[in-house]
Amino acid sequence: MSTPSSETKPILCHTEVNSNIILRQPCRKLSADEIVSDEIQTLIQTMKVTMQRAPGVGLAAPQIGLSMQLVVIEDAEERLKAIDPMILSERQRKPVPFHALINPVIIAHSDNKIAYFEGCLSCLSHIRIVPRYESVTVTCLNEKAEPQEIMAQGWYARILQHEIDHLSGVLNIDRAHPNTEVSFEDYKTKWMYASRSDIHQFYFEQVGKHP
Repeated sequence: MSTPSSETKPILCHTEVNSNIILRQPCRKLSADEIVSDEIQTLIQTMKVTMQRAPGVGLAAPQIGLSMQLVVIEDAEERLKAIDPMILSERQRKPVPFHALINPVIIAHSDNKIAYFEGCLSCLSHIRIVPRYESVTVTCLNEKAEPQEIMAQGWYARILQHEIDHLSGVLNIDRAHPNTEVSFEDYKTKWMYASRSDIHQFYFEQVGKHP
């Protein structure tokens, strides 16, 4: 296994989402010895830089061509300062410091799902509405190979679900109805910070049912 450089870019699948084997296969677990190795510790820092430069709020190892159960997440406070506080409140979006999750498993989730548009660094041309559980409980190992249990709500729960899906070869577009797809320009100008009610109404108009 080679460690990519800090210039590594996420794999872009565009329209050929099923053609990339790495993005579409289940990833292997990492042992405790592997996690604390220099190689994986360097990889975690490389993924951090890649995610921040993209920019994104999460990155999974298969997105840079490595089939292993490793994701990094960060929703920096600085990023949120430019967003309307009312939107942040509705989406239950709060700062999440940088951290790594290894071998993560969702062990519990809420009954309620909430639908918002999602993009992906590996599917830049596909932005669709994705229903996700409002809250999840995740078990994993951290970058020190220590067991962790994370209970997350709102936007953090959405990020976790999105990134953990990558480790099973599942992309956000697999959980979305194709009729909800919008262009990147429309997303930026109209939908990125739209209200939940407006997004759910759009979903209903395109799909014929509520998310």
